[in-house]
Amino acid sequence: MNLLGKVTYKYRKLMVIFWLVLITVFCFFALKLPGVLSGDGFEYDGDYQETRTILEEEFGQAKSSIIVLFEKGETTSEANFEVAITDTLTELGEQKQVESVITPFMQEQMMREDYAYGLLLFDQEAGELAETIEELRADISPAEGVQVSLTGEPVIIKDLNEASQKDLAKAETIGLPIALIVLILAFGGLVAASIPLVIGVISILMTMGIVYFFSYSTNLSIFILNIVPMIGLALSIDFALLIINRFKEEIQHRSTEDAIKVTVATAGRSIVFSGLCVFIGLFGLMFIQIDIFQNVGLGGMTVVLIAVLVSITFLPALLSFVGPKINALKILKVKEGTSSVWEKFANLVMKRPVIMSIMSLAILLVALIPLRDMNLAIETTDSLPTTYESRKAYDTFTQEFIEDEKRVENQVTIVAEADGEILSLENLEKVKALIANLEEESLVETIESPFSLANIDDVETFYGATQQNESNPLQPILDQYVAEDKMLLNVYLDPSRTKEEGYEWVEEWAEKNTELALQLGGSIKFEQEIFKEIYDKAPYGLALILISTFFILSIAFRSILIPLKAIMMNILSLCATFGLIAWIFQGGHFGFDAVDISLMLPVLVFSLVFGLSMDYEVFLISRIHEVYLETQHNNKAIVKGLTSTSKIITSAAAIMIVVTGAFAFTSVMPVRQMGVGIALAIFIDATIVRMVLVPALMKLLGDWNWWFFGLKFNQGKKVKLEEASE
Repeated sequence: MNLLGKVTYKYRKLMVIFWLVLITVFCFFALKLPGVLSGDGFEYDGDYQETRTILEEEFGQAKSSIIVLFEKGETTSEANFEVAITDTLTELGEQKQVESVITPFMQEQMMREDYAYGLLLFDQEAGELAETIEELRADISPAEGVQVSLTGEPVIIKDLNEASQKDLAKAETIGLPIALIVLILAFGGLVAASIPLVIGVISILMTMGIVYFFSYSTNLSIFILNIVPMIGLALSIDFALLIINRFKEEIQHRSTEDAIKVTVATAGRSIVFSGLCVFIGLFGLMFIQIDIFQNVGLGGMTVVLIAVLVSITFLPALLSFVGPKINALKILKVKEGTSSVWEKFANLVMKRPVIMSIMSLAILLVALIPLRDMNLAIETTDSLPTTYESRKAYDTFTQEFIEDEKRVENQVTIVAEADGEILSLENLEKVKALIANLEEESLVETIESPFSLANIDDVETFYGATQQNESNPLQPILDQYVAEDKMLLNVYLDPSRTKEEGYEWVEEWAEKNTELALQLGGSIKFEQEIFKEIYDKAPYGLALILISTFFILSIAFRSILIPLKAIMMNILSLCATFGLIAWIFQGGHFGFDAVDISLMLPVLVFSLVFGLSMDYEVFLISRIHEVYLETQHNNKAIVKGLTSTSKIITSAAAIMIVVTGAFAFTSVMPVRQMGVGIALAIFIDATIVRMVLVPALMKLLGDWNWWFFGLKFNQGKKVKLEEASE
């Protein structure tokens, strides 16, 4: 780090030019990122996906469909309503991307007294239809007294993308001005306060430009547009805050060159270690083979890497030109005496470490209580705000045409595959035996099959009916449910039973040996695979995070107990955070609607915040460690380290809370929960844990804090900070 500081100052002009070129290039691609985002990110290559592919390729089901919902006005006649439906669907069906159209006149259940709907079928995935949806919306010219709306998965995905972009702009509009105020309170001047914001915006734009290129090899979720800026903006501003704070301290009694060297060697070193902790925390997400976690892992690791590099190279090079002018444009006088307030607080904690520890632990344990009732759910159309037409139309469609929504949610699609023609008498016997076995299951309510739809129970009778060559009345059923050696069955599970029972049932039947090869699909199978993947793979990521963090902090501070304490405190504070999130969102407190917790929230918040909280741990312990190496006095080191870092940690935490907490005012529910979750976790960590619990426990442990494999590191050795500039 000493060498990096020297090189950065010596080649400061070249360094700034190099970064400006990179920033310009990647900003161009950052603007193109929203155009390549699609879906909610819950894509997984399992049985569900294989079944869906079979249904598309062999049963002729469309890859995606758009619902065209019609609503009749009070004064509109039935005849005019039907004409409007026909004209609209005919016009929309002429779009070249539309494969086929299903009108309400083809199927009786698609028409109600005041409502009707048609389906536009596509041979493209839902996330690929953004431009087509715009064209379809432009082509809609309904008759007077008839309201026409587009909805369905492709439309909701497109609108979620739009909502995410609006939310990002809204969060930045709220967060950045408040962050500037916090920075002014910390530094007093506009120059020092504005630079971290510039660094934050640069880091985000560069990351989003790099993430754009990931779209060529992976599907990028629309949520990445909010989550990556949320992480990157807060983290890069925090890093810049630490660098500038140390530079301001050093420039008071050093030359600009020496101040840069010491800043990079000290604050820069802390940033590298904390950045590495965050990076590993996000890398833990890569074990989970689900797009949203892979996206956030890749995007998050990228933004951490960029934030670290910008903070320890571009920012010091910039400060080399600013020099003593870092204190220019003062608009607020920062009182130097405020450090005495933190010193008094530090001494208070040190005088009563046992009481402080017990009080802090009691608060965290009380916050834990609601965690036991947390309900996790996969994002659905509920993620889209009700202000969007597509959401309103979908709610209306569900209310008017889905008589039993619970029944649809409990549908399991089974594709039964035989050796040879499925409609042979021998194979039909096997299908009938399979249906009989399914009907014996206590969890199964009804089964929809070609037998039940044809109202024929006898196998030989059904076989004979399938052999009619001319005007076979079963042909529409066979076209939909039979494909050479395969037959489609729809199994409806008892809606009164729990989802967990449904997950166990589909997992059991997916592995069951029968005379026919079975492939299972449906929403329950989809959810079961997602939950199983997370529960199976998350422990590997957790183990990587905990073990790696332990070794990184052990190497950084030459201590065994400090990293162990940090890990335990982080886990406790995060569990308390999840308890509060459950209380806020499931309980409907603070004006939020009562909703389940997003499935991705616990995994993402843990991976993100576990690393982010190490930012403060590394910064605090680094200063304590510096003083301890000089004085070899544990208590003095704690007080001086806490006194010198409390203000900057508080400011950094405030910025992190403001930037992430601003997403609480956005409209997409998973993003809102994520913003509140991260802000809460940082608040708890930077106050109860970092300012009270950590120093209190360090006081109780004494010199054992610095025990390292049987030796106390640097016993009797003093290290002067001035050596860093040599």
